[in-house]
Amino acid sequence: MKHGTADSYWGGIIKSMGLVFGDIGTSPIYTLTVIITLTKPSQQSIYGIISLIVWTLIILVMVEYAWLAMSLGRKGEGGTIVLREILVRMIKPGRTLAFVTFLSYVGICLLIGDGVITPAISILSAVEGLALIPGLEQTSQNVLILIAAIIAVGLFIFQYRGTDRVATAFGPIMVLWFLALTVSGAISIVDHPAVLKAVSPWYAVKFLAENGLAGFFVLSEVILCATGGEALYADMGHLGRKPIVRAWYYVFAALVINYLGQGAYIITHPDAKNILFGMVRNEAALLYIPFLILTITATVIASQALISGVFSIVYQGITTRILPLLKVDYTSTHLKSQIYIGSINWGLMVMVIIIMMVFKNSENLAAAYGLAVTGTMTITGVMMTMIFNRTTKKWKVPLALFVTLADFAFLIANLNKFPHGGYWSLILAAFPFITILVWTRGQRALYRALKPLDFDTFQLAYNQIYAKDRNIPGTGLFFVKEWSVIPPYLVHCIIRSNIIYERNVLISIVRSDEPYGQESNLQTGMASGLDAIAISAGYMEILDIESLLKQNGISEKVIFYGIEDIATDNPIWRLFSTIKRLTPNFVQFNRLPAAKLQGVVTRVEM
Repeated sequence: MKHGTADSYWGGIIKSMGLVFGDIGTSPIYTLTVIITLTKPSQQSIYGIISLIVWTLIILVMVEYAWLAMSLGRKGEGGTIVLREILVRMIKPGRTLAFVTFLSYVGICLLIGDGVITPAISILSAVEGLALIPGLEQTSQNVLILIAAIIAVGLFIFQYRGTDRVATAFGPIMVLWFLALTVSGAISIVDHPAVLKAVSPWYAVKFLAENGLAGFFVLSEVILCATGGEALYADMGHLGRKPIVRAWYYVFAALVINYLGQGAYIITHPDAKNILFGMVRNEAALLYIPFLILTITATVIASQALISGVFSIVYQGITTRILPLLKVDYTSTHLKSQIYIGSINWGLMVMVIIIMMVFKNSENLAAAYGLAVTGTMTITGVMMTMIFNRTTKKWKVPLALFVTLADFAFLIANLNKFPHGGYWSLILAAFPFITILVWTRGQRALYRALKPLDFDTFQLAYNQIYAKDRNIPGTGLFFVKEWSVIPPYLVHCIIRSNIIYERNVLISIVRSDEPYGQESNLQTGMASGLDAIAISAGYMEILDIESLLKQNGISEKVIFYGIEDIATDNPIWRLFSTIKRLTPNFVQFNRLPAAKLQGVVTRVEM
């Protein structure tokens, strides 16, 4: 038994390193390189910068995510939508709820925007290491961009196979990567052991005090060390809290040792440009090319983790009705979280390549990076503080408040990047944000415009038609939002067109605010030959409607559903109508048998 526990202990840690820590694990490739281009390196300033990096990892990743956020989950799931679902139960409808909803929308959109910038900066910075190989020093930046773009295209092409199949290979590669970071950092520390003093927060405080506003704006580059910190919480549903937190302590140690080693290398080589690659080449020139191959592999893994994270967020958005329905493929028979959304995949790929071409190198890309991450972290901090303040864990409020203030300081520092490319974070986040606003408001307006009928009025007319005994043999299935409210298409079908079966079943699907779990409730005898089935499912649950119907003894002959033909002069509702036309409808999303489907069109004035 002990052996099995040990296996799962180490197995969980190795999987976490592959699926969760790729992004934060590859930040040593570019973090100090970018900071040094902006700050003249002296022994004291390097101590201050390394101290800032170490304490950023402690406050923004360890305290905020590993300790606080990960103590908040719903059936093991984490992320911005989960925080919103927890808060919704605690707050009465009104301005506070509207504020929480707005925050969660912004958080989701920033994370989706992050899904473009992170693969671009990670892959490009790794490929730039090629320029340190003897004989390749003169490689033009355009060639490096082309190589990075080819790697990115390959990464996105293989997404449809699902991370499940390659996840087992990711873990050991990332373990090797963190081992390489630890060893290279430790060897470098030997050259200048005094750098270990930089672990003290005193040097961070001293650096900020001595450098004033310029020192404060260095925080906008220091945040690069914490990129991917939010993945600890967002990916909690993949592996559970314990393995991720356990793995984090090993990852933290590897990162700190490597950053200290890079600091020692800068002090002994003040003219160094590409710090991590220069340090490794200086220590073991023969191992440089294998290390570079390992680096590129690690950045691909880091990008992979973020892309599958974006798929999860979008799927949560679809099932909680804040995003339009998209075609979803399920890539694993046993892991519910393993999904592939083609439209999102190809959209991300195009944007990643555009971003690489616009910014040309990783230093310029760092200027666009930070706003999305610090925005997401600040939103998480605000929502956590609100939750702890409404629970028995009030003692966590001061800690959550301190973390939120730290997040806010980093966010303010990052506003400095806005004119230098930071606006791209907002441009990338604006696409999903506008989609969410148009979709949620459009759905509400459409529901009002459809003028549904109450069940009692419908029942009177239904009973009169059914009593004529001209009913079609078999079972007809009719989709409704809820059985007590009858949509116009159903009135058109049954009351106006007299399409009435021997057995008529109203089916409604309700997504609960829990991630998983499903149940079906069949109500019979609502009228002669009229039944209703309500299916309740978690927002991460993948439904097999056909088998649920069979379990309840329903064998339908035909499935009716409503299609709205929207007529409008309002430009916003026109956009809503276009989105509705271009995306799959409800029955396509739920993969019902095409041969049985009958769409009934209703013209709606909006």
